[in-house]
Amino acid sequence: MATAGDDSVISLAHGGGGEQMKKLIAELILPRFANPVLERLGDSALIELDGSGKLAFTTDSYVIDPLFFPGGDIGYLAVCGTVNDLAVAGAVPRYLSAGLIIEEGFPLRDLERILDSMARAAGEAGVSLVTGDTKVVSRGAADGLFINTSGIGTLIEGVTVDVASCRPGDVVLVSGPVGTHGAAVILAREDYGIEARIESDVAPLTGLVRELAARCPAVRMMRDPTRGGLAGVLCDIAAGAGVGVELDEAAVPVLEAVRGTCEILGFDPFYLANEGVLVAVVPEPDEQKALAALQRSGAPRAAAAGRIRADELRTVTVKSVVGGNRILLPPGGELLPRIC
Repeated sequence: MATAGDDSVISLAHGGGGEQMKKLIAELILPRFANPVLERLGDSALIELDGSGKLAFTTDSYVIDPLFFPGGDIGYLAVCGTVNDLAVAGAVPRYLSAGLIIEEGFPLRDLERILDSMARAAGEAGVSLVTGDTKVVSRGAADGLFINTSGIGTLIEGVTVDVASCRPGDVVLVSGPVGTHGAAVILAREDYGIEARIESDVAPLTGLVRELAARCPAVRMMRDPTRGGLAGVLCDIAAGAGVGVELDEAAVPVLEAVRGTCEILGFDPFYLANEGVLVAVVPEPDEQKALAALQRSGAPRAAAAGRIRADELRTVTVKSVVGGNRILLPPGGELLPRIC
C-alpha cells in the first residue's frame, strides 16, 4: 500500500501542474520521446510542414470533479481548454477531435447536456470537431465521464510567442480577474457554508488573442493560467527567460467573492486556476495599445499587473497592498486536484 511521500507510485500531486508534475515529465517522459518539438514543452507543439508553413497541435484530457459547476461543465471546458492552448501559442484554432470515456450507467440526459455544451463552445470559438472516439467502461472505472480533446491551428502570420523572449522592462498583462475557475469548483465540490455565488470564467480566448495579435504583433508570450494559476505562469516566465517578475498585488483584478472565499479557506487566488483569462507579456512601449485591444475585445478589467526585471535569481515577487513584498514560489504538490 502506498504511503504519504512514497515516490514509487503516482500521486494526485503528479497531475497538479506544479513541481512534481514537471519532475515526472522531465525524468520519465522526455528521456523516452526526446525531440526538438516536444522539448519546448509549450501548451501547443509547433510543427513545421514541408513547404507549407507551421501548425500548432495540442491535446488535453479533462477529469474535472464535479462534471457540472457554476458557469460551465466538462464539455464546455474541454473545448475551451484546447482552443485556448492553441490560441496562446499564437495560432488560429481550426479543428478538434474528442475522445469520450463513459462509465456504464451514465445518464443519457447528462451526456446530451455535455455534448450540447461542446457544440456551443465550438461555435463560439469558430472551430469544427472533425473526428473522435467513444469508449464505455464498467461501473466505477471512470467516475462518470472523462474527455480528451486535441486541436490543430494555423499560426498567425507575423506573431511569434516564446517565453524566452521576455526582457527586463516588459509589462505583464492579465485580461481579467484571476482565480475564479478554481474558486467556483472549490465551492461546487464541497459545502463550506459560504454563501458566495461564484461562476467559472471558462470561455474561449480566441477573440482576445486575435485582437491583441492584430494590435500588438510584438507580444512576447501568451499563456492561459490554468493549473498553478497566475503564480505558475509567472514562475515559468522567470525560469524560462532568466529574469525576475515583480507583481503589483493592487493591480491584479480579483473578484471580491473569490478573495473572500480564499481568505476563509486559506487559498491564494494567484495559485488558483483560470479557464478564460489571458496572461500576456508585451514590450513597455506597447502597454497602452495592448491594454486597449484587450478591453475593446471583451475584457473590460484587463490590467497591467506587473513588470519583468533583471534578476539572476529568477524570483517572482509581489508588492502587497500594504507596501511589503513577498515571494511567489513555483506551485508545489497537490493544491486542488481534478480542477480541469
